[in-house]
Amino acid sequence: MDRDTQKKAQDIFRESRKRLVQTDPEFLEIAENFAQGEAVQAGKLTEKERMLCILSAMLGCQGIGEFRNLLHAALDTGIDPVAVKELLYQAAAYLGIGRVHDFLLAANEIMEQHGIPLPLTPQGTTDRNTRFEQGLAKQVALFGEGMAKRQTDAPPLRRNINRWLADNCFGDYYTRTGLNDQEREMITFCFLLAQGGCENQLRGHTAGNFGVGNGKEKLYSVVEQCMPYIGYPRSLNAMMVIDEIAAKAE
Repeated sequence: MDRDTQKKAQDIFRESRKRLVQTDPEFLEIAENFAQGEAVQAGKLTEKERMLCILSAMLGCQGIGEFRNLLHAALDTGIDPVAVKELLYQAAAYLGIGRVHDFLLAANEIMEQHGIPLPLTPQGTTDRNTRFEQGLAKQVALFGEGMAKRQTDAPPLRRNINRWLADNCFGDYYTRTGLNDQEREMITFCFLLAQGGCENQLRGHTAGNFGVGNGKEKLYSVVEQCMPYIGYPRSLNAMMVIDEIAAKAE
């Protein structure tokens, strides 16, 4: 590992490193060399994209300790706190409030340590009267006219969830500023990838990523950067989904 890479690795692992260097030095060396050396050097994402992906994956796999380490490093390297908060808010739609709550509290604590005043500037663009219409418009823009038909043609027992997908998932979150459509689809892909067992939804959002310009090569890079933190099985499953959707698009 070169000196610059080693410095970055030490910064990212700095909190846990204080303990692990005493108890598990061999593991620490392997993890640092791989996650912040070999994987980073193979990456094709921007630093912002890489950090957004890994932070999203930490939410997906519920790795709050590593989330804290990585958020310190992300803020040190200049990632916009607004982007981090938007990532956290959107995670509620894909992971649930219960799994996001503690991460939000941890992020607030870390931002305060970095001297970032809270709350941040509001990013919402809808209200109670417009969230459904604008959310559905965003769904249609990203996934096609079939999204609108789900509001009228779905079985009665699914109509509540379908409406909530439009007004809550997309109207409350995807319509916000702070992240663009490419970034929002990318982090959604990471939430689904990292939590596992969501391959049907991963297929849909792989297609969604293709639609906003995050192509096969980019999604492979996303998986590669997340893999050291979530393991090989979920990463390989995601690559199979990418290949499947890419083949259908050809």
